[in-house]
Amino acid sequence: MRLIVAAFLLLVLLEILLLLAVGRAIGPWWTIGLLVLFVLAGLYLVRRESGRTWKALRQAVDTGRMPGRELADAMLVLVGGLFLLLPGFLSDLVGIFLILPFTRTLSRRVLAVFIGSRMPPVVVTGGPARSGPASGYGTGRRDPGGTGAAPGPRQTDDIIEGEIVSEDPPTEQ
Repeated sequence: MRLIVAAFLLLVLLEILLLLAVGRAIGPWWTIGLLVLFVLAGLYLVRRESGRTWKALRQAVDTGRMPGRELADAMLVLVGGLFLLLPGFLSDLVGIFLILPFTRTLSRRVLAVFIGSRMPPVVVTGGPARSGPASGYGTGRRDPGGTGAAPGPRQTDDIIEGEIVSEDPPTEQ
């Protein structure tokens, strides 16, 4: 939390210094005009990209696919829009970088690395050794037919015989 507060204070300090430098170079009215122009362009981009992101998210959900990329894009567009609300050139540049589709892929990769470095490692213990990717998911079977093919999903015609035993004593009526 301290790191976030320190980063925010550093951003505010850099924004003030940059605004003063630009104001001295081109004048205060042109500086205000540029800020308004960045805000309007940013609002247009947020509106356009949030609509595209929402459409992609709905399409992923409708097809039954996990919408990980689409959720990351939606979050990046939201955070980019918040940066555009802050007055200043640096925050506007960061916001536009997070919103534009061709720079969002890089932002998504950086986000994945950042989140991945904060996640604890997953350790799968017990159970039979598995071949294939170490994802923790799978059937646990290794080439049951002896074909040399990679293990696949369980067949739906597998039959497991058994009986249901209730641990509760029968109630008398």
